[in-house]
Amino acid sequence: MANVFLKRKRKKRLELGHPWVFQSEVDYIEGDFEPGDFVNVYNHQRHFLAKGYINPKSQMIVRVLTQNPNDELNAQFFMNRIRQAWAYRERMIPGVRSCRAIYGEADFLPGLIVDKYEDVLVVQILSLGMEKRKEWILQALLDVFHPKAIYLRNDVHVRELEGLKQEKGFWYGTCDTNVQIEENGVKYIVDIENGQKTGFFFDQRQNRAAIQPLITSESTVLDCFTHTGSFMLNACLYGAKHVTAVDISEHAIETAKRNAALNGFTNVQFVVANAFDYLRECVQEGKKWDVVIIDPPAFAKSAHAVPKALAGYKDINLNGLKLVKDGGFFVTASCSYHVHPDMFQAMVAEAAFDAKKVLRQIHWSGAGYDHPKLLAADEGDYLKFAIYEVHSRK
Repeated sequence: MANVFLKRKRKKRLELGHPWVFQSEVDYIEGDFEPGDFVNVYNHQRHFLAKGYINPKSQMIVRVLTQNPNDELNAQFFMNRIRQAWAYRERMIPGVRSCRAIYGEADFLPGLIVDKYEDVLVVQILSLGMEKRKEWILQALLDVFHPKAIYLRNDVHVRELEGLKQEKGFWYGTCDTNVQIEENGVKYIVDIENGQKTGFFFDQRQNRAAIQPLITSESTVLDCFTHTGSFMLNACLYGAKHVTAVDISEHAIETAKRNAALNGFTNVQFVVANAFDYLRECVQEGKKWDVVIIDPPAFAKSAHAVPKALAGYKDINLNGLKLVKDGGFFVTASCSYHVHPDMFQAMVAEAAFDAKKVLRQIHWSGAGYDHPKLLAADEGDYLKFAIYEVHSRK
């Protein structure tokens, strides 16, 4: 293997457990290599730091697989990593049948995402190093999960940054691309072929369950950016009197309708609308709900987009807060990594001030057990989720 030597003046991120080596940190490389090959990484004093795979086309020139010099990077190594990832989920979510089974860097398999939908796996291979080990990965997935089918959702732009083409389709076996799963006692139809990401957002599993204490048999609930209806469905499960579900996507609303019917929920009004406009119109009409849920997609794809994203978040949070009955609950979230938790909380505080509301925080969290985070990698700290009790300021 070629050897990568890092500069003396650099942040000691790798020593703390960060999974990437950036181009700017590399001093020189000894030995020949092809893009995607395994390499050793050393500090400027030639002390071993890690093993990983290299791609000079990427800003993350090396992605780390292990910091143990005795690990051999072979098919068995990948088998062990995948088996460990699944054992962790089985321990943390007893009886789990559908979840994020492999979460890239956080499972020490950088560039590999695997979502498990019952006996179907949906896989994203996001890096050249993983692409070159596809056969090892496939065999390990078959041995550990024994799936009926595996579907590739490699239709993501980040692959092009690695010099890879976008693609999607069955990798192993075949099945209906609409797969039924169950989470927290709720049934869902997941579109693994055309749904967002791999078809479902598992990261909010525990947050969806966290709304249970907010709901009574008299509760009215507004769920904005409902997507395929996950928070709406949980509100219905917990006994809400009526739920209004809003999304701009007709396809998403149609899927949400199917999910409601699948669970036998008939107390839902579905609205296809721009949530920004809908919230503003409801404020003007003087409407109120016991619980208002705001769970938008990521507004900030880069650090440059943060100011505009914060303005957007404040808009929907401000109007969302105005729609909560006095003493009711406001549920809000952001999945924009570049909007850090302190920024998000400050935005909510500003929205509350402008809405003349006093908020009492009763819950704060991030992603669930199947989305662990490496402490050294802030990049994994993307999801912010909060529940506030709302009181009018006299």
